[in-house]
Amino acid sequence: MATDRIILGIDPGTIVMGYGIIHIKNNKIEVLSIGVIKLDKLDDHALRLKKIFERTIGIIEEYKPDELAIEAPFFGKNVQSMLKLGRAQGVAIAAALSKNVPITEYSPKKIKMSITGNGNASKEQVAAMLQQTIGFKSDEKLLDATDALGAAVCHYYQNKVGAGTKKNYTGWKAFLSDNPKREV
Repeated sequence: MATDRIILGIDPGTIVMGYGIIHIKNNKIEVLSIGVIKLDKLDDHALRLKKIFERTIGIIEEYKPDELAIEAPFFGKNVQSMLKLGRAQGVAIAAALSKNVPITEYSPKKIKMSITGNGNASKEQVAAMLQQTIGFKSDEKLLDATDALGAAVCHYYQNKVGAGTKKNYTGWKAFLSDNPKREV
């Protein structure tokens, strides 16, 4: 694993999508950018997905990440919300794969455990721990961005130690061969 690399983290969502970009150099983490993409003004779900795709492509073209770490959808009671979240994640993954950026999915619990030591930590606890460990100023309005930053930092930690279960895909063929039931 290269010691100088850029990792894009994404916390997918159809109302607010967070992103965080870190630069690893000599095993030190530097935050390049964090932010949110607000999609609540778009009424059409398909237009939200298009915006996610376009903004993800734009972020990739601007920062040229070596890898993408994305939060995997969690299981909830509202099937419609889960379906929409899965679509948002899929569109962000498709954007990365279209630019040949390898992706790795992490469960929300894995990210929280990696950052705080508690798989049930709140967004605020994740933000506070990231503030302490990598020294950046967080903003309560950017909790989705700090979750995304958490995904990127979790990815760095997992690969730095060489531990953890992860799924890397370098293209659609690799993704579909591991996930044959997800092909339509």
